[in-house]
Amino acid sequence: MRSASACHAVTDAPSRLPGSGIKAVCIGGGTGAPVSIKTLLSLGVATDAVVAMADDGGSSGMLREHTGRVPPGDVRKCIAAMASDPKTPWAKAFQVRFNYVNNHTLGNLMLTALEETAGSFTEAVRLCEELLGARGHVYPSTLQSVVLTGATRDGRSLTGQSALCSSQAALATVALQPAAPEPNRAALDALCAADMIVLGPGSLFTSVIPNLLVPGILEAVRSSKALVVFVCSLGDMQGETWGLSAAEHVSALLDHGMRGALDVVVAHRDPDDAGVRTGTMTAMFEAICANERVATGAAPAPQPRGSTPTVRLDEEDARHIRHEGLRLIACDLRDVLRPTWHDEAKLAAAFEGVIQLCRSPLR
Repeated sequence: MRSASACHAVTDAPSRLPGSGIKAVCIGGGTGAPVSIKTLLSLGVATDAVVAMADDGGSSGMLREHTGRVPPGDVRKCIAAMASDPKTPWAKAFQVRFNYVNNHTLGNLMLTALEETAGSFTEAVRLCEELLGARGHVYPSTLQSVVLTGATRDGRSLTGQSALCSSQAALATVALQPAAPEPNRAALDALCAADMIVLGPGSLFTSVIPNLLVPGILEAVRSSKALVVFVCSLGDMQGETWGLSAAEHVSALLDHGMRGALDVVVAHRDPDDAGVRTGTMTAMFEAICANERVATGAAPAPQPRGSTPTVRLDEEDARHIRHEGLRLIACDLRDVLRPTWHDEAKLAAAFEGVIQLCRSPLR
């Protein structure tokens, strides 16, 4: 675990929202980062995002191939998550997907068109943030076109984010081509100024780690005074992490530069799972999550036969994570209706515990 000085300078200004006065940056992309963004914003945390630029599939991949510009999809999703009112026509239209036009979304098309008419992707992002009344800023980790490569745990080499996502075996390592793209200065500044940095949830090797491979990103994380948190994915549903436990997710993150820079791991544990003792969490975190379940009336999600398995977190995994000097927050995070998604209310309860750590003078 890093120096105990991190985050202690944050003042606890009077507010009904527990996250008031905290500045957070989410690192990731895809469908995972928006979950953390929306949850943190609901707690009153000022939230920005640093997003990977390696997407080469779907609408983003087609626009990237045909225009030679950076892929807009992950940026679009994060801007939409920050919309001041997601129910406005503009916010809804931003996410509309045209099945009859190569499955493009309006937001992707707008970002690509605005990059051309406004002169830069940075300005395109700013204009879309303004249009949706975004409550934070989205920063690409690099503005260069990059390709993601990787090696599987059974020794195969793959090229391209889409190929890595659908790998037939879990990945061991990933890298960028070019290996040292120019970092986005605004992303580095946001990380340096953060009180809390949240990695995930989402695709570990293709959404989270690619940001850390951009020169300067890891250095900014390490030089900040932020509490650094990893939110582990809940469902074991992607080829890139097939069969990996929560501890193996953490190890992969540490092996890609986060050793000594990570502070807290947030992972799902089924309420009736005796494999991880209550001692994995502090009494404060256990009480927070229990109170949240009572308040929301949420019942444990059933695990129907043939459903996507949950990322494993047993006692051995918990010991491994703690042995790395990390705090582990293990509690029920599953959305009852969408078992592979994090429930935002439950995740908010876990983040409240993280916020308490961030404010603690003991750090």
